Amino acid sequence: MAKAFFVDTSRCTACRGCQIACKEWKGHGVVPTKQRGTHQNPPDLTSTNYKLVRFSEHKIDGQIQWLFFPEQCRHCVYPPCKMVGDNYDDTAILHDEVTGAVLFTEKTKGLPFQEIREACPYNIPRLDNATGQITKCDMCIDRVQAGMLPACVKVCPTGAMNFGELEEMQALAQQRLAIVKQKHPNAQLLDADDLRVIYLVTQDRTRYFEFAQRQELPSFTRKSLLAKLASPVQHLAG
Repeated sequence: MAKAFFVDTSRCTACRGCQIACKEWKGHGVVPTKQRGTHQNPPDLTSTNYKLVRFSEHKIDGQIQWLFFPEQCRHCVYPPCKMVGDNYDDTAILHDEVTGAVLFTEKTKGLPFQEIREACPYNIPRLDNATGQITKCDMCIDRVQAGMLPACVKVCPTGAMNFGELEEMQALAQQRLAIVKQKHPNAQLLDADDLRVIYLVTQDRTRYFEFAQRQELPSFTRKSLLAKLASPVQHLAG
């Protein structure tokens, strides 16, 4: 059965253990950075930063509060990045049948990066300028296939990061939502029916950051995407 993450932001302390564990497991080096007036570091996802704890600060009920959002690829049930990529090479982006992981291969070097990125409703894909590959979180597919937890989940000390069978994670998400709503009436699950990364947030999703919620981008509305898929030869010809 397919796997899924459940990310309970009500339990996230922004320790960034998940962010560090991801880089360590992938063998990615540090990203040069500087003080930009925020604790969010680095400022955005990169070709070697697949996981990023986003920070936002708001005045809620008369008090200043931090909101934390451990961002990563959502591993969509129906990934639009693959739908677009398949028009060029249907082996460049894979959808693992066992885990549900959406995997970018070395063949993504032959795909148009901007189209792939614009197809993603969460603005996840990044281009590695050194290799020409398009990169993102791969669900720690090597670990999962070996019966291990993804690195980010393994190190989480608070229970914010969870991983398991899709139905189990969906049930856990609903259980936690009922509990969290008692303290935070605006708590909700984000796009839970379409993703393999289910987020529970305590505030309106717009308070976290722009791409916390699904974006319907003008250049890749469902209508235009379906039109492209229906006419791949015409699309390739420009």
